[in-house]
Amino acid sequence: MYDVTALGELLIDFTEAGVSEAGQALFERNPGGAPANVLVALERLDHSTAFLGKVGDDMHGAFLRATLEHEGVDCSGLISDPEVFTTLAFVALGSDGERVFSFARKPGADIRIAPEDLARNVIESSRVLHVGSLSLTDEPARSATHEALSCGRAAGCILSYDPNYRANLWPSVDAAIEQMRSVVPQMDLMKLSDEECELLTGTADPEGAAERILASGPKVVAVTLGSAGAYVRCAEGGRTVAGFPSEVVDTTGAGDSFWGGFLAAFIESGRALDEVSLDDAVAFARFGNAVAALCVRGRGGIPSMPARGDVEALLG
Repeated sequence: MYDVTALGELLIDFTEAGVSEAGQALFERNPGGAPANVLVALERLDHSTAFLGKVGDDMHGAFLRATLEHEGVDCSGLISDPEVFTTLAFVALGSDGERVFSFARKPGADIRIAPEDLARNVIESSRVLHVGSLSLTDEPARSATHEALSCGRAAGCILSYDPNYRANLWPSVDAAIEQMRSVVPQMDLMKLSDEECELLTGTADPEGAAERILASGPKVVAVTLGSAGAYVRCAEGGRTVAGFPSEVVDTTGAGDSFWGGFLAAFIESGRALDEVSLDDAVAFARFGNAVAALCVRGRGGIPSMPARGDVEALLG
């Protein structure tokens, strides 16, 4: 039995890492992909996980599989396809640690997973099924995502969603809005960033956005607010949960680490969805905030996911 199974992109983040002696930009190879980041965060918090997706049968795909397996993530549902190349993302960092992305994904392996590729036995053995929105950008991954959600719902999984907007992966803003919003009514738990509020709901106000999302289906919603922490909302109401001070080196994986922590705390609470109180949701977000505050102190998403002991030390 898996606590959380995630479907979506597993890719290489080539992150800017200084310049060579000749003055040329150097890029450091880091394993990445939002759903995979969430799983590694959970594994380091002592939860069992599995990944569903596709990489190329190439050096980068082998590296990514080895990385997840080393972290303890079950990769029986990860396919290595000799017909496509592993997806790459080149990440430049600004002086504030924020990122600028350029993707090699035309197509990349992650969007080539099809409904018939899904390891349904893995989904059916999972407490939570988590997806992002990058798997909704292109077929056949879009159909595979919808099929996985249908399978998860039929199996009694709790469905989790973290839309992750990358403008240059969509043909238009309207297409992104249509597809990213399409799965919201199916979800039980949802996380988004303050920057994605207007795209997902039509309002840029985190409180208003969370209220609209809650009205459309999900039972618990979290909006990350950067260094300010997060805003959470459930049937009982909403509250802002302060973040922890942190010296930011790289924000890659920050939101994913938060959601990994949030899901870990939710699972450990033993609460059914309709039993989650506002105090519960606040506690889940506080734990997530602590995980994120530690993650941003290192470079790269997966390499910087903190150990449980460090999170508990920060929480005091």
